[in-house]
Amino acid sequence: MRPAMPDSVQIPAGPLSGVVVVDLTRVLAGPYCTLVLAELGARVIKVERPGHGDDARGVGPFMNGKSAYFMSLNRGKESIALDLGETADRAIFERLIARADVLVENYRPGVLAKHGLGWEALHARWPRLVLASISGFGQTGPYSSRPAFDMVVQAMGGVMSLTGWPGGPPTRVGTSIGDITAGLFGAIGILAALNERAQTGLGRHVDVAMLDSQVAILENAIARYAATGEVPGPLGSRHPSIAPFAAFRARDKHLVIAAGHDPMFHKLCGVLEAPELRSDPRFLGVQERVANADALGVEVEKRLGARDAADWLARLAAAGVPCGPIHDVAGVLADPQVRARNMIVSADDPISGRLEMPGNPIKLDGRADPLTRPPAPELDADRAAILAELERENG
Repeated sequence: MRPAMPDSVQIPAGPLSGVVVVDLTRVLAGPYCTLVLAELGARVIKVERPGHGDDARGVGPFMNGKSAYFMSLNRGKESIALDLGETADRAIFERLIARADVLVENYRPGVLAKHGLGWEALHARWPRLVLASISGFGQTGPYSSRPAFDMVVQAMGGVMSLTGWPGGPPTRVGTSIGDITAGLFGAIGILAALNERAQTGLGRHVDVAMLDSQVAILENAIARYAATGEVPGPLGSRHPSIAPFAAFRARDKHLVIAAGHDPMFHKLCGVLEAPELRSDPRFLGVQERVANADALGVEVEKRLGARDAADWLARLAAAGVPCGPIHDVAGVLADPQVRARNMIVSADDPISGRLEMPGNPIKLDGRADPLTRPPAPELDADRAAILAELERENG
């Protein structure tokens, strides 16, 4: 539908090549889901509100008046503006659905049904269609009609109770994991439904809730509560079950050491030139080290204070001790490993210029992983091409 991009910015063919996704989503959870699908080769047609578009178009920061936030989430997609309440636009939408493999939406439960586009109606007319609904609380349950944002589900899902320092205020995780985990689980559900359709010929309704997704990632916390009856709380940078596994202060700044198992701890003691820590009864095994994590941290930092973090990181890495610097975002973008893995890509937009964005973490053997991507579409930019294609198909 969109004129072909130059080869240098073409998303390479992937395992989802030939899959057509109609994207009714906005802001983050849904667009993140469809971004993952697009990165794997799917064609994503973004259906937006006329005159306004995705709300994320108005979210900063801005580059020459365009939202960098929107552009990073919607690169390589197509855009058509349709009002589903208008007869002509509704007809266009239904023609798109008729040729689509997947419809993704993140309205509150019941909104699509009011337009006559609920799961039962869609499945009756287009039985091969996969519908993915991503919402705050899911299609069922007492909270299903409530609105939700990332902060709400981080709070209700227990993540905020585990984040921060003991005695400190409730702390939000610094990235929008409430939205992003729902987007990832949504993409996984869609892939499972497409695989099942290949066997049965029938689509499925994939129902993913942001709150459910937060509960799903409470791996250690739920296990600890179920096993001990104790309610976990925040531990700062420490791990609740292994030690030393935290951020520690060197002479100039902090670094991270994750040496929670006996062999790694023994290597750490060697690097720190502190063999006495290995035989200290407080630190003999994992359980003892966890029980005495604060005292162990004091001993480790006492030794680390003799040198700068970079010196320690080189020594620890040479000894095979898991460790790393604590990057800010600029440090992440400059990290040679991140760059070597093409985890920073760019798109050249004719208005905003070049924008750097996160790359695709799913690396596939035999598939190219270029450093450039097509830019995000302007609102309704692909209308003419999409309508022309639909007319050709009808002709």
